Amino acid sequence: MSVADKDLQCREIITKAVCGKGRRFSQSSHNITPAHTPTSILGAWVINNQYEAVKADDGVEVVGTYDINIWYSYDRNTKTDVAKETVSYVEVVPLSYLDKKHRPSTAEVSAAAVQEPNCVEASISSRGDYVVIRVEREFQVEMVAETKVCVVVCQGGCDDFDDKDVDFAEVESDDDYEDLDADLFNEEDGSK
Repeated sequence: MSVADKDLQCREIITKAVCGKGRRFSQSSHNITPAHTPTSILGAWVINNQYEAVKADDGVEVVGTYDINIWYSYDRNTKTDVAKETVSYVEVVPLSYLDKKHRPSTAEVSAAAVQEPNCVEASISSRGDYVVIRVEREFQVEMVAETKVCVVVCQGGCDDFDDKDVDFAEVESDDDYEDLDADLFNEEDGSK
């Protein structure tokens, strides 16, 4: 007896699944005031990025900190020093995909840095007393929650597969696809 011969019915199952996803690229500027008036910027790095994901009404908030280190010269390029500052940030990442049937009370969120924060530009301000740092970063977030999925069930069970001696490799063979016209598949996806 095949599955098609049996009476089929659907059943709803409550399970945990990825119910929301989002991604966001952003840039921000920070003003860092070194101990000495800078003459030129020799290098700028963003290190020690630490963050956590927090559920928000309009998406997921990525709350974190990173350290900015600026190597600069001063006193007419005769001396160098490193300015260090820890910066806090909050990035709101909207969910571009959201399963409306999820249970909000069961939601758990996570974030991953697709692009770690890094300095893309460092320049001395027009007044000359601080350094402007431009930082880029990108985060991807996921929300896992309980949701309902609908599955088709066989009335009376699937006794065809209860036999432990069944070789599933033999259930389907290349012969099953001999009569298919490959051009039909290519037309639907737009390639030929």
